[in-house]
Amino acid sequence: MTISALADAGGVGVETIRFYQRRGLLDTPSRGAGIRRYGETDLRRLRFIRSAQAAGFTLDGIAELLALDATRDRSRVRALATERIAALDARIAELQQARDALAALAHRCGRGGRGPCPILGAFDPPSTP
Repeated sequence: MTISALADAGGVGVETIRFYQRRGLLDTPSRGAGIRRYGETDLRRLRFIRSAQAAGFTLDGIAELLALDATRDRSRVRALATERIAALDARIAELQQARDALAALAHRCGRGGRGPCPILGAFDPPSTP
């Protein structure tokens, strides 16, 4: 398949394919009859990259996962996954805290009263001289 067909099949743009190639995540096939041809292996790797990104891995982390796939170092893969889980848990805690703060502000705003809405006041604190 062409780069355009690979991009379509993987749900990304052509520039994303080229970016992954520059990062060393995807191979750049040689030109046969002037056109680069990609196969199912390339599509599987592209889908792997996208899935790993969805799980929160950085491109550097994905590169390490791809390298580990060749060595079958399960303990290191498990360690990387555990690190990502911890980072996701921390992010979830931050988001929960932000949600709770916003919910409290929304409750205060919904009670009515005079003066500015507490939500707007929270987003625009007074400046210090």
